[in-house]
Amino acid sequence: MEAGLKVRLDEDIKTAMREQNKSRLTTLRMLKSAIRQIEIDSRVLLDDAACLTLIQKQIKQRQESISQYQQGARSDLAAIEQAEIEILQDFLPPAISSDELTAGIQAAITELGASSIRDMSKVMALLAKQWAGQADMAQVGALVKQKLSG
Repeated sequence: MEAGLKVRLDEDIKTAMREQNKSRLTTLRMLKSAIRQIEIDSRVLLDDAACLTLIQKQIKQRQESISQYQQGARSDLAAIEQAEIEILQDFLPPAISSDELTAGIQAAITELGASSIRDMSKVMALLAKQWAGQADMAQVGALVKQKLSG
């Protein structure tokens, strides 16, 4: 996680404490704790891309929880999860537009000289580095597969 993002997280935690915004404070502390835990477990400082991946993973977990809560008719718990998603999304860079997505995929395919589905992993690795936190990589994978298959 780049120093600016860590500083921003710390500042947001302080602001939430001053404003006594308990739900935001809890979510931000959870994020900081998750980052620290991974850094301690792996004995390495996470870079920006790894932190963005972690945030996306946290968002995805909450989306799955929302689905489960809705099936169980627990809209109160689903609303809490949705609020946490919105807080976490504040730390993600702006999403890439569909035009930029298409152009970027084509540029990566051209740059790598990819011509078949066998080259998909190389293209995906390049795009994952470029678009960490900015694009749903499942959607990107589907588009890359479509381009390389057709």
